[in-house]
Amino acid sequence: MKILLVHQNMPGQYRELLDWLAAQGAHELVFLTQRWDFPDLPGVRKVVYRPHRQPAADAYGLSRPWEEAAGNGYGAARAAAALRDEGFVPDIILGHTGWGELLFMKQVLPQVPVLGFFEYYYRAEGGPVGFDPEDPPSEATPFLLAARNAVPNSAIEAVDRGISPTRWQRDTFPASFRDRIDVCHDGIRTDRLGPDPDVTLNLGRVGRIDRGGEIFTYVARNMERTRGFHILMRALPAIQRARPRARVLIVGGSGTSYGRASQAEGGFRAELEREVGHLVDWDRVHFLGQVPYADFRRVVQISRCHIYLTMPFVLSWSLLEAMAMEATIVASDVPPVREVVTHGETGLLVDFLDPATLAARVIEVLADPARYAHLGPAARAHVVAEYDFLTRCLPRQVARINALVPPDRAITL
Repeated sequence: MKILLVHQNMPGQYRELLDWLAAQGAHELVFLTQRWDFPDLPGVRKVVYRPHRQPAADAYGLSRPWEEAAGNGYGAARAAAALRDEGFVPDIILGHTGWGELLFMKQVLPQVPVLGFFEYYYRAEGGPVGFDPEDPPSEATPFLLAARNAVPNSAIEAVDRGISPTRWQRDTFPASFRDRIDVCHDGIRTDRLGPDPDVTLNLGRVGRIDRGGEIFTYVARNMERTRGFHILMRALPAIQRARPRARVLIVGGSGTSYGRASQAEGGFRAELEREVGHLVDWDRVHFLGQVPYADFRRVVQISRCHIYLTMPFVLSWSLLEAMAMEATIVASDVPPVREVVTHGETGLLVDFLDPATLAARVIEVLADPARYAHLGPAARAHVVAEYDFLTRCLPRQVARINALVPPDRAITL
């Protein structure tokens, strides 16, 4: 099959699918992206496109999302047209709808079916907006959210079918979208993820540590409010007082992926360090930054208690990956997390806005790991049963692709 994949941040949600398709050696794969620095993959032709236009610095706020999406969409469409003129006409297009890259594909490849990835529909209620009382929405927020949704509102008409990774994410979209969007997760390679009783980690000034240490961990792409970094930091003093030998490993960058950036000098991490710094033993706090995937695995495998915090928002791969590694997880009690974690069975859930309760649960796990030893294996069993890439998610994805192409072009498993 000839497949055109489109995602500005290659490989995005197509990480596992792309690797599997390339390994089959039976498909012609072209990936259209803005990410020039992603390494070449055997069996995949990477084509870098540029947005045709980007909003000016003084662009009107309510039109900026559409102007940016239209620039991405036209740039991607022009690149697809160039591929078409070279002779590459795909059997199907797979792409993310969030940045507008699929908006004009039908104008250049009208007969090619498009399967769009629908990640999130911005809402004034029920998501991260207004969830944290410390970060209230402005009067303009509902209008800005509606303006952002102009992109998915157009994208639903630019695709033949959609997929969304979780039920909660699918249900953020309007009811009129939902019969056209299937729930189908990207998938976790549970065959490559699991516990490792012999894992060790070198912490630099501390030296080499193993699973015998009293380690707890926190992972996010960036240390920010949407992913509960402030809640973690406010829980640290109580955890450290109760567990004087405990160390925390914090994985994440200092940028902003979601929500508003901190206005404080030094960003959100510096803001929280100023707030709680006098109460924290910094010798037992280790900021590791954004680490390679192999190091992320070791961090989770060495952890006695893994913290996952999020407002009601898109679910992180890292949670399911930690579950696959049999981590004992303490996570925020919000709908997207409850979809995959059952309190007392596969993890422990706490009120996102309550650092004291978070600290209490972490202290309990650190003090008596045997009491919670059943949670990790149960978490892995659940992820294997519902989110394993090879046995669950790949067949679902392939079925949705095959439903849009002629039978003689179908992918075989």
